[in-house]
Amino acid sequence: MHLHTSMTPPFMRELGGAILNFTGGTLRWIYGSIWRTIFKKSKFTYREYIDGPKNSDDYFDSVGHRFNNIIIGIIFIGVVFLFVFR
Repeated sequence: MHLHTSMTPPFMRELGGAILNFTGGTLRWIYGSIWRTIFKKSKFTYREYIDGPKNSDDYFDSVGHRFNNIIIGIIFIGVVFLFVFR
C-alpha cells in the first residue's frame, strides 16, 4: 500500500510548479537583463533563465534554475498577496 502525503492531484502540483517557474524565471530575466545592460555584460536568453543553459553538464544548471525560479515565484506571489489583501 502506498501512502500519499498530499491530497493534491499530481497535475495540479506540476501546473503550480510550472506557473511559479515561469513567474520566477520572468522576474530573473527582467532583473538580469537590466543589470547586464547597465554593466555591459553578455545577456542570457529568456529560455536560459527558465530552463538553464543549453548543453551544460553542471547539476545546478539542470535543477537549480527551476528551484530558484520557484522560490522567487513564491516570494513574489506572497508579496503581491500581502499588498492586495491588506
